[in-house]
Amino acid sequence: MNESSEALPLARFTVLDLTRVRSGPTAVRQLADWGANVIKIEAPASIDSAKGMGGARNGPDFQNIHRNKRGITLNLKMPEGLALFMHMVEQADVVVENFRPDVKARLGIDYDALAAVNPGIVLASISGFGQDGPYAMRPGFDQIAQGMGGLMSITGLPGQGPVRVGVPIADLSAGLYAAIGILIALLQREETGRGQWVRTSLLQAQIAMLDFQAARWLIGKEVPPQAGNNHPTSIPTGVFRTRDGYINIAASGDIMWKRLCEVLGADELFEHPDYADGATRLTNRDALNAAIEAFTLERSSDDLVESMNAAGVPCGPIYSIDEVFADPQVQHLGMSKPVRHGELGKLDVVNNALTLGGAGEMTYRATPERGQHTREVLGEFGLSESEIDALVERGIV
Repeated sequence: MNESSEALPLARFTVLDLTRVRSGPTAVRQLADWGANVIKIEAPASIDSAKGMGGARNGPDFQNIHRNKRGITLNLKMPEGLALFMHMVEQADVVVENFRPDVKARLGIDYDALAAVNPGIVLASISGFGQDGPYAMRPGFDQIAQGMGGLMSITGLPGQGPVRVGVPIADLSAGLYAAIGILIALLQREETGRGQWVRTSLLQAQIAMLDFQAARWLIGKEVPPQAGNNHPTSIPTGVFRTRDGYINIAASGDIMWKRLCEVLGADELFEHPDYADGATRLTNRDALNAAIEAFTLERSSDDLVESMNAAGVPCGPIYSIDEVFADPQVQHLGMSKPVRHGELGKLDVVNNALTLGGAGEMTYRATPERGQHTREVLGEFGLSESEIDALVERGIV
């Protein structure tokens, strides 16, 4: 283990990571970032020629998503490999997987099998559509979940047709929900002494992330339409052109509306009967946005952002990704974090979004090479060098 992780909140937990691509690694990353002893298990190169799971192994995506782990190889399809995995389960706290639902039973690593050797084990499973049901065996993919989960129907400009979100939000949300579930299960284990099976899916996570848009249908029986850059219910909130670019303004409510008009010097808008209250501003949103933009086009983005925020009106720039990391507040928050990779040298990965006042700070470790820590980890689980040599010779690790 990395000595710098020992003072972190999750350092006492050992996690066996069987995950691939994105949703599972996203869940495990939350645990690894806070010091969990994460052991990333991959098939030996002799039976898996893929250079990486979820993209080129040395590419930005793979290096960002698998940091803070140690890596071993293990062939779970061989009896000796399965036996070795079960030996590790005996001493572990968590197993995380995002195989198709039937794969666990076929490999012999379903929850009942794991609990038989370690009643305290927490198994976290992420699937495309759930562990059972009519779609359980369908292959899961983020964009499919975005569409089936309703998100693409409310994303994009009115009348544009379905639009996917620019990040794999179903994958990422499922990973975050899984991490929350793992932590809840570990907390409950302190009372019961037993682990449990934690389950979520891309489809469940995507629907849950609809939040108020889902509630508009479930409670109000309203089918939300595409609203483009406009907030569906908060007016005026949206994107406005400036003399040199674009900005976001969020000025819903009478107080913010008054402040916005004052900053723009738009007394005529504030006094106009079509914009007198929230209901009329909603009804006349398109005309109101055009009228506001006539004022914002006369000023620069920087000027408007500064003036609006000084007046207490939420307003911000619309950055490209390089501009995000050049922003002084983003730099102050430390949203990039360095790691040192043996082959690639110094890299910056995306920092965790949480700050815990009572936790130490971990020096992030680069994503491991395939099997980089096999001997080190298996030695910690009690295997001798000669036993490891034999496993290597037989292609088990």
